[in-house]
Amino acid sequence: MKKGLIIVWVSFTVNILLFGIKIWAGHKTNSIVLLADGWHTLSDCISTIVVMVGIKWSLKPADREHPFGHGRAETIAAIFVGFFLITVAFEFGREAVIRLNRHIGAVYGITGVIVMSVSVIMKEGMCQLSVRTGKKIKSDALVADGWHHRSDAISSMIILMGILFNSSLWWMDATLTGLLAIYLIYVAYKIIRNAINPLLGEAVEEYLVDEIKMIGKEIYGKCLHMHHFNIHKYGRHTEMTLHIVLPEKKSLKETAEITKKLFTAIKEKTGIVVTIHVDADSKYKKENL
Repeated sequence: MKKGLIIVWVSFTVNILLFGIKIWAGHKTNSIVLLADGWHTLSDCISTIVVMVGIKWSLKPADREHPFGHGRAETIAAIFVGFFLITVAFEFGREAVIRLNRHIGAVYGITGVIVMSVSVIMKEGMCQLSVRTGKKIKSDALVADGWHHRSDAISSMIILMGILFNSSLWWMDATLTGLLAIYLIYVAYKIIRNAINPLLGEAVEEYLVDEIKMIGKEIYGKCLHMHHFNIHKYGRHTEMTLHIVLPEKKSLKETAEITKKLFTAIKEKTGIVVTIHVDADSKYKKENL
């Protein structure tokens, strides 16, 4: 997680620099889309702070009131980032409509080209770094922050392309701002959806079920009937419950040994802490006739 915090600090520094450059360029060229993109970059700064707080809070160990740790603090941070993006999108969407109604354009010049080119390169670099690191350390908030960088890189690319046609199309600046607002809403939707799903409860992925069944076969020596898989995610900590079916003639000692080996193997190979409920085969057959 220290690596994740280092990425967050780098991200914050890059965003502050880009924010200042874009705001300066926006005022110099009278471009609302450059100003909008600048404030979008500032939203990255704010979201980065939220992500930093979320990561640090998630590192707190489990306690009496939070027996599964504080991992979902990162999920809450990701949701905050999403809603902040929606706020930014609506504000600049409104400004775009005003500029279109008043026929207000912008004169970019070489300043706009240089600023947006630098923005595309730096933001895409931060996106790659944040998303890869976030996936590696299983940080939803860091991944969300990475996609926030990608949204900034794409918006900067669109603006850069628009600059080439702006001299003959006065409405290009306001139109690009409107398109940017729509894209931000889409990005926010994806971030919020991906963060909320674990809170609402998700089905266990088929590949994970198959992997655990293979582990069960290795431990038991033959096919072990497993069912009723349920999963609960708390950031990087994941809990799972499942049922296994064993012959009713198995002694308590034998059953305990099998479940202990299964628990250990699943944790070592998947990192998941599993609670195992044992069904007697005769009872299972009767219940499923």
